[in-house]
Amino acid sequence: MVLSPKERMQAAEEAVRELKAALDGVGVTFPSLGVERVSAAGTYGLPLVDLGRCNLDTALRLAAVLHERSHP
Repeated sequence: MVLSPKERMQAAEEAVRELKAALDGVGVTFPSLGVERVSAAGTYGLPLVDLGRCNLDTALRLAAVLHERSHP
């Protein structure tokens, strides 16, 4: 199944919304989270999600959440 450009962008935007909600749920915010626009312009595969840059506090909180989840 080949997705139209509009469908590709909608799928990527939905993935970003779901990831943002999940991260918000554990107290982690990536200010630059979004769809990587260059990959969205392509015709093959799905666009990439750009996690962007984060500060040290965010990186450490994400590491703590991941560590906690991996060692119940």
